[in-house]
Amino acid sequence: MSEELFVSQSALTLAGIKTGNLFTAEFVNHEIAMDEIRQLNVSLTPKGVRVIPLRESKNRMLIYVYRPNCLQVDFTNEDLLEMLRNLKYPVSNPERCIVCLAQRLRECEVFPHEIGLFLGYPPEDVKGFIENKAQNYKIVGTWKVYGDEQTAMNLFEEYRKCTEICYRKWKNGADVEQLTVSI
Repeated sequence: MSEELFVSQSALTLAGIKTGNLFTAEFVNHEIAMDEIRQLNVSLTPKGVRVIPLRESKNRMLIYVYRPNCLQVDFTNEDLLEMLRNLKYPVSNPERCIVCLAQRLRECEVFPHEIGLFLGYPPEDVKGFIENKAQNYKIVGTWKVYGDEQTAMNLFEEYRKCTEICYRKWKNGADVEQLTVSI
């Protein structure tokens, strides 16, 4: 996977302002791709970031970049927990929930839209997305908003600026480890 793709798609998590990011990366060789992920984890895990492949098909991987500590905090939200409980996730352990999510990604015919809960999206918006089948939203940005528009718009702008700054620093020579904030 290219470092440029990784930085542009993971900037918010690297900067510590979002729980997780998700993107698809193409690869030529499975072992090389897994080695790249292992190398990223060696350098980023001490800074509080993990990188895992959630699903693989042909020459593509769905990559999840996240901060376990942020996910743990997100898992204190009762609305999030209720949604995941209703879907039979083992909510007492966020890491086991990620394993369950990966299994659902591989086995379910319908994309598991609860994935937004693992990315730091507001539970009310994830619930609204699922219940409305991606229709009837108030605004759209990083995600479709069904709840608090103003807070979402403020976050969208913060996310845009952060991604721009992170990408510019990378273009000017900073590597992924340098871009990653320790929290």
